[in-house]
Amino acid sequence: MNRFHKLGVPIAIGWMLLTFAIHAIGSEAQLQSTTTNSIAEHQSEFAVAKSNIWQRGVGEGFVSTAQTFSAEAGVAVGMASFGSVQAHDLALMSLTYGHMLGRVKGEGHWYRGNFEGRLELFGGMQFHPDVDTDGWLVGLTPHLRYNFATGTRWIPFLDGGVGVTATGIGPPDLSGTFEFNLQATTGVNWFFLDYVALTGEVRYMHLSCAGINHPNLGMNNIAFMIGLTWFF
Repeated sequence: MNRFHKLGVPIAIGWMLLTFAIHAIGSEAQLQSTTTNSIAEHQSEFAVAKSNIWQRGVGEGFVSTAQTFSAEAGVAVGMASFGSVQAHDLALMSLTYGHMLGRVKGEGHWYRGNFEGRLELFGGMQFHPDVDTDGWLVGLTPHLRYNFATGTRWIPFLDGGVGVTATGIGPPDLSGTFEFNLQATTGVNWFFLDYVALTGEVRYMHLSCAGINHPNLGMNNIAFMIGLTWFF
């Protein structure tokens, strides 16, 4: 069976998110072309209200009170390496709330930006090597993210997290329902609006139970995620 034959749902969700972003860009352009004074006045007030997520301007770093909400979907490609016997391919969905941890750091340096605390709820199904009712997983993970202030609408980030997972995936690599998850991520937010970004990321994920049960070989994946992030 083709490893990616069962990816209809996550691909459809990703396509819907991308379509929403394109539609929002078109709507914004149409609003900006309106010439009546009353609509222009409302647009100006709305832009001022939304601009307060930025410390100075778009891409110049976030204020300490800025918050985020992300919805993403993607595919995690399994790796039969680092001790794992099988390559476990997963379809994933993720919801995350974030809050900036203070003002911009590193002013005057290339690495200036904001630290952000995030809490992610994710879930999904294994579609390879077997598609069955026991291939589910759901996890809760606190993250620490660093958003680089580039002065542009492209804001790259680095992210790391450690959390807990419940899963029906078992031997030969995992055992028991309870597992820990470790994640390391790099990605980028593209702000097509001043307060909404198209988010893309590549994430390394490791699941294991730290020797609580056996076997404890662990499961390793590289996840490719895409979605939308709202800033408020």
